Order: sequence, then C-alpha cells, then structure tokens
Amino acid sequence: MTLLGAAPAGASNDPEHHDPARLAFSATLDVAAFNVPQPLGPQPCENGMAGPYPCHNVDLESFVPLPMLGGATGNDIWGWTDPETGREYAMMGTSNSTGFVDVTDPRNPVLVGTLPTRGRPDFVLWRDTKVDGNHAFIVSEITRSGLQVFDLTRLRDAGPIPQVFTADATYDEFSFAHNISINQETDTAYVVGSNTCVRNGERGGLHMVDISTPTAPRFAGCATVGDFAGTEPNNYAHDVECVIYRGPDAQYRGREICFGSNENVVAIYDVTDRANPRVISTRGYDTANYTHQGSLTGDHRYFLFGDELDEQGEGINTTSYVLDVSDLDAPPPPELYTHETKSIDHNMYVHGSRVFQSNYTAGLRVLDFNRGSLKRGELREEAYFDVVPGVDVAEFAGTWSNYRFPNSGTVVVSTIENQVSGLFVLRPHSQPGPG
Repeated sequence: MTLLGAAPAGASNDPEHHDPARLAFSATLDVAAFNVPQPLGPQPCENGMAGPYPCHNVDLESFVPLPMLGGATGNDIWGWTDPETGREYAMMGTSNSTGFVDVTDPRNPVLVGTLPTRGRPDFVLWRDTKVDGNHAFIVSEITRSGLQVFDLTRLRDAGPIPQVFTADATYDEFSFAHNISINQETDTAYVVGSNTCVRNGERGGLHMVDISTPTAPRFAGCATVGDFAGTEPNNYAHDVECVIYRGPDAQYRGREICFGSNENVVAIYDVTDRANPRVISTRGYDTANYTHQGSLTGDHRYFLFGDELDEQGEGINTTSYVLDVSDLDAPPPPELYTHETKSIDHNMYVHGSRVFQSNYTAGLRVLDFNRGSLKRGELREEAYFDVVPGVDVAEFAGTWSNYRFPNSGTVVVSTIENQVSGLFVLRPHSQPGPG
C-alpha cells in the first residue's frame, strides 16, 4: 500500500474539471424569463409552477442569490442543526468561500457569515463541506487549501451583520481535494480526490483522518485500489460513503465499510483496521462512463449511485443505478432506472424511502424507493423543483447538490452559474417514510 505521495503526472479524468465547457454552456442560458436578481419570497407550487419555476409537490420557501453569499459560482451544500437551540443552518460552498445561512425560518433566511478559502486564489469551482458533531470540515480543489475546521457553535452568537470567520483549525497533509465524507460513528473523515494516497501512479485514494479531537485532526492512513481480479478499477475515489455496516452480509456486520464511486466502478473497502485497509470487491457495469456518487439505503442493502457521463456517452436519458450489496464480496450488476429527463444526474441522498437527487438542469428530483411496492430496480418520481426552467439537456449546469434537514424536512438546494445561482430553500409536500 502506498501512503502519502506527490500527485503523479496527469490529473484524474474528472469531467467536472472541464471549466471552459461548463462555463461556456452556462453563459448561453437564456435566463431573462426567470432571472431573480433579488431574494425571492415564498411561492407555493400551484398548477405546476412556483413563481417562475416548474414544480410538482415542492414549494419554494425562499431564494438567496449567489452574490449575497460572496461567491462567483456555487457548488456543494450541507447543513447543521444546533443540538441546543434547534436552529438550522445551511452551509453553501462557493468558488472562494463557504456561506453560513440560518434557514430556521425557511421563508426568511439570514446570512450569518462566510469563511474565506485558503490557498492560492485560483478560480476553482469545487468545494465540499461535511459535519461531525458541532464542527464543519471543508475541502477545496484550490492548491494549498488543505482542510479547514470550523466550530459551528460560533454561529449562535453571530449577527446581525454577517461576519467574516476564520477557521478554528487546519490540516495540511494534502494540498487540495475534491470531496470529503464523514462517518460520525467513528469520528473519521474520508478525503477523496486529493493529491495524496497514490497507487499504481494514480492519486486520489481514501485519505483517512482521525477527527475525534476536531481541532487536532490526525492522519489515519490511506486506502487505495490496485488491479483487482483483472478489472483495472481506478484508484481515484470521486466520492465515498462509509458506515458501520448493518446490512444482510453477516460476514461484515459491525465492520467499517466504505462504498466508493471510483470513476469506472463501485469499490467496496473494509477500513476497520486503518493500518491495513483492504478492497473487498469492485463492481463495474456495461454503461460505465464516470461513476460519480451514491448513497446507501437505511438497511445497507442497496447502494444507489449515478454516472456523470453516461447520458452524454451513451445517448440515454437521466439514469440511476441500484446496486444490491447484500453480498459485499460479489455484488451483481446494478439495475438501471431511466428518468423521463435528459439531464446529467449529480448528487443523490437516501432518506427513508425517498431519494433526493440533484440532477443539473432538471433540478431537484424526489424519488420513491419502496421495496414493498416497486419492482426491482424501479424508482418512482414523486416531486420535483426545476431550477433552470425550459432547459433539460445533458450539460454541466443548474443544480449541484441538496441537503434535507431531518427535523423540519426543509430541503436546501445549491446551484452553480452566476446568472441564476444561489441557495433555494424548498418544502416538499410529503416527507420520507421509513425504509
């Protein structure tokens, strides 16, 4: 196993690195009919529209334009619920900062403050934030940005004027990273797409960080992927979800298992012993173009994931994949669900029996995943909110991601382009059931 190392010659084949193509397309969007230069108040979803936005079973509570958040472009989003006050905060990434927005009253969001980026001030789209306890952990693809740690309890005393925050701690065992995932049960952060954790000349394996003391992060090891049963899977993990596994495969129950979206396969790791992690299996599929991101169902039986280039590469509609992970050693080929839209699917998260997907130009899509009523591999769309009206194409524009607050059911959605970008605060009409 190769530990920390310099980035090899040649970057990952990440489609999200196509800045000129993405921005050139977004510049052609005809936004005159729906551009909202000012904050937008509540708009119920009636007769298929919420103000200027097509919708079904999702109300618009409010909209915060990107310039108010201080960024040139938007990217990822996450949330935190204060365990003492119950207040809810959205954390939206921009090209140069992280914005903290109090959305406790979803119709009256309040920008509390921003945390500027670290590192060389390149124009870079990508930033990602996850939470462990009362701390946010933030990465960016900006060179020398490393990891920022922010104590979220500081938001309680912020205001009324938005503050410019500083980080409470930093970690510099990597220079840049594409994404971060956290297993709150083990207080472990998994940094992916970094310039470290190299295997077979390819960077970007799982960079594991012990965050049990949040303001003193410690390197915990690398988990990498080499040649595996002749499949030649990629070591670069674009995204990952790590859990204490409680699924059907009795052999692995109670162990810490990671499900990586590794560009051409889903890679399943056992990282229980961080000094000696191993890859249990990898699963490819016929339409693999760029395995992007996924989410486990609550029973740990299925891993739902998306491919960010199959719509373009295969000429197909938006497609989601349902992988049965009942047998971690040998998962079968995934089942496919084809949407009615043409957009590229981006980030998705399972909550109970619902899947909340951010599908670029098709906006937020809420899908039912109820194994008691649906066929194998089937998903059923129950609601949507379209952030780019009149545009449904397989291009990198529109919405990036979403976060659902568990207590209120409020859903916050981030969008990318400067012309139409910002933070949407939404209210689905129905809430996830158990599943």
